[in-house]
Amino acid sequence: NRLPLLDQPPGTGDVQLTMIQKHRPTGAVIVSTPQDLALIDATRAIDLFSKAGIPVIGIVENMAGYACPHCGEMSDPFGRGGAEAAAERLGVPFLGRIPLDIAIRTASDAGTPPAAGNGVEGAAFAEVAGKVNAWLDTQKG
Repeated sequence: NRLPLLDQPPGTGDVQLTMIQKHRPTGAVIVSTPQDLALIDATRAIDLFSKAGIPVIGIVENMAGYACPHCGEMSDPFGRGGAEAAAERLGVPFLGRIPLDIAIRTASDAGTPPAAGNGVEGAAFAEVAGKVNAWLDTQKG
C-alpha cells in the first residue's frame, strides 16, 4: 500500500483548511522544532485538526540536537524536549526526535531519502515511521 505524505507549512492557514475540506486526511503528524514560538503553531494545528475530526497521530520534534562534527558532543541550539512536553500536555503521542544533522541536508540535496541511511538520522526517521505505521495498522478494518 502507498500512503501520500504531505509536508505543509506551519500554522493553520489556507493550505491546512483546504486539505481538511477537500481531502479529509486519515491523520495528521505535527512536526515542530522545540522552541516555544514553533510549539504555539503546532498547538494551533493540533486544535484545528482535532476540531475537524482528523486524528492527530502525534508530534515529532525536528532539529532536536546537534552532534559536534569535531568532538561528538551533543548540543541543543533550539532547546530540547519542547515537543515531547507539548505532546504530553495536549494528550497526543510523541513520535520521536529528528536531529539537526548535515547528513540529512546532504542526502536531501543529492535526491536520496535521508531516512534511507544507516546512521543516527536514518534510525530517527525509522522510529517515527514505525510509530506512524503502527497507528495506521490500528485504523484498518
